[in-house]
Amino acid sequence: MKHISILIPRGQYSIVNIAGTFQILNWANATYLQQARKQLFEIEFVGVQSPSNDSNGLYSVMPMKTITQIEKTDLIIVPAVHEEHTKALEMNREAIEWLKVQHQLGVEIAAYCIGVFLLAQTGLLNGKTCSTHWGQAQELQTMFPEVLVQSEKIITACDGLYTSGGAYAFTNLAIYLIEKYGGRELAIMTAKAFMVDVDKNDQSLFMMFTGQKHHKDTLVLEIQNLIEQSYASNLSIDQLATEKATNRRTLERRFRAATGNSVIQYLQRVRVESAKKILEKENSNVTDAMYAVGYSDAKAFRTVFKKYVGVSPMAYKKKFSNAISLS
Repeated sequence: MKHISILIPRGQYSIVNIAGTFQILNWANATYLQQARKQLFEIEFVGVQSPSNDSNGLYSVMPMKTITQIEKTDLIIVPAVHEEHTKALEMNREAIEWLKVQHQLGVEIAAYCIGVFLLAQTGLLNGKTCSTHWGQAQELQTMFPEVLVQSEKIITACDGLYTSGGAYAFTNLAIYLIEKYGGRELAIMTAKAFMVDVDKNDQSLFMMFTGQKHHKDTLVLEIQNLIEQSYASNLSIDQLATEKATNRRTLERRFRAATGNSVIQYLQRVRVESAKKILEKENSNVTDAMYAVGYSDAKAFRTVFKKYVGVSPMAYKKKFSNAISLS
């Protein structure tokens, strides 16, 4: 039987992550008990303190144990903490140290969404892949440059460390862990019970590109603003460099250092994000979107769109332009 510790951290912790995981794992546990006549999991809420009140005073969780009372566990689950990141890390110094020590003892750790920031602070993710909420991926990469952030992934697994993407992607990771410990059949049964799409492994479809401006390079910020204002025109990198009294090589170097993208990649992402907004409108079509964002070659547009979104423009339109329709 695997002992699972669901961490109750300090701060505005995600009650959805905590209660949802408890419910999903308990359902799998009960089903496994019926089939195998033994329990698969022993699940406990483990707090930094007890009781564990959220920082806004909206709810309280009464942990079965605190982190100092855990003698042995097999898996620790870290929920999202919805505080400013440096504040969340400071509030949870004891928990972060505990995670580090437990992993050194052979304990596996699964971090949900922006709970990955707590895991990254341990240093355990250095040189390893991880995911997080797509909207926080750039900040995670900036704060922890040695971590290999793969923001498009729903789930990552590396050396006993597991991470999931944004929001309700935690359900996918919970199903993954059930399969790991209890087998494919139990995972599929649980996924069906909770209506979790087990084939979903990429969150690119849900990502919204809002610019990568958490830096202080004024030249790069000016180029970003120019791109965002004129993305539909025939922009030239050499022209952009000349306008800012620099050369292409210097611009490319500074741009990539500040944003993580080349100038062309940034332009592509801005164009694709604009195309997505057009395609979400009920009366739009792919050709109109293509021309509106600066492409004239259908194949090139389709290739770039799929690179960043994970599906073709037509597939994206079918999914989102009628998303609210019940007919």
